[in-house]
Amino acid sequence: QVQLVETGGGSVQAGASLRLSCVASGSEFSDHNLAWFRQAPGKERELVAAIDWSGTGTHYHHSVTGRFFISRDNPSQTAYLRLNSLIPEDTAVYYCAAALNWGRVVGGHPRVWGQGTQVTVSS
Repeated sequence: QVQLVETGGGSVQAGASLRLSCVASGSEFSDHNLAWFRQAPGKERELVAAIDWSGTGTHYHHSVTGRFFISRDNPSQTAYLRLNSLIPEDTAVYYCAAALNWGRVVGGHPRVWGQGTQVTVSS
């Protein structure tokens, strides 16, 4: 079982960039598919981006395609989310999540969740 800790959130102006990191501890990181979700105040949690265990397959929410980029480094057990051209609508708590099954990740039901990191974008 992996445990996940996110870092890298913050408060920025519109147009800025951030890089979120998700560091995993425990075993079998390289077997897990990973994803970033976000939850804005008063809204449901939504899938932002996902990456498969090998790092070759990715999936993005339509609202972030071309602006956000997910990646992973299995030797360091770290996943990343690069957020470019941020807009106020990107303001949310961002969560890293993992599952052995790709369907669970993209379906919004991963097995493991991090504690979240706040991203705030002001206009």
